[in-house]
Amino acid sequence: MAQPIDRARRAVGAVRRRLPGGTATSGRSADGSTDGATEAELRTRLRAARRRLAKQQARSERLREELVATRDSLRDPFPELEVPDRVEQVIASVRAQGLSYLKAPDLRMLARVVAESDLSGREGAVLECGTARGGSAIVMAAAKGPTRPMRVYDVFGMIPPPSERDGEDVARRYAAIQSGAARGTGGETYYGYRDDLLGEVTRSFVEHGVAPEEHRVELVQGLFEDTVQVDGPVALAHLDGDWYESTMVCLERISPHLVPGGRLVIDDYYFWSGCRTAVDEYFAGREGYRLERRARLHVVRL
Repeated sequence: MAQPIDRARRAVGAVRRRLPGGTATSGRSADGSTDGATEAELRTRLRAARRRLAKQQARSERLREELVATRDSLRDPFPELEVPDRVEQVIASVRAQGLSYLKAPDLRMLARVVAESDLSGREGAVLECGTARGGSAIVMAAAKGPTRPMRVYDVFGMIPPPSERDGEDVARRYAAIQSGAARGTGGETYYGYRDDLLGEVTRSFVEHGVAPEEHRVELVQGLFEDTVQVDGPVALAHLDGDWYESTMVCLERISPHLVPGGRLVIDDYYFWSGCRTAVDEYFAGREGYRLERRARLHVVRL
């Protein structure tokens, strides 16, 4: 859309320069040809060029609005669900404190997915695998019903190394983390460099009114391969494990326990090659699931 608008602007400018007081050589039209147009004819052309520009600008604005609406609908499967004010306050707070890499609409989406599970009477736990500083888990804990269990899995320290199944993009990212060059949200200290991440995350839950021991939230420290052991139904799992192995472990151990209508929200599918490879491999030819390619990849159990 930028090109038609630019052409219309150039046409307006070319005609204006040929009018008295303009800078172009008399006798040149908007397309550069010589036609000996009178001033009256040039003013008529100017009005027409301005109308074309206004039309292109209006069309561009309509397309922009449609794009925004489409993007938001792709992000959120339940946009009609109202997020309570208290949860909106939690979203704003975790964003202001740099507790999540996710933007507000993505955190709001997680809150709505949790709320939809409650409204639908869907049984099962809420899981998060990979929580960084805890922001998204805190939002989901604030959004869920008080009796629904939630478990948050993380090493609460330095992210484990990738494997040979991850691509060069992952290798570069991990090299930056190892070198000390990685930064957290807002330029703060990267979460993997912090000395007591588990303590920080626990205190953040308490600060935002969802103390783990009072809201059926369990923070589980360790590698996914050692800690993710699911023995009951799962309503929602937010997977943010970055690399191939961590993603595959979660898919293998969680997906079979998803209840009908339950979903996985896979944070890194579009961002890290290893995560994408694991998801594509696991669901290739596997029946009983629907993949929704939203702003984050959603996998729904049928």
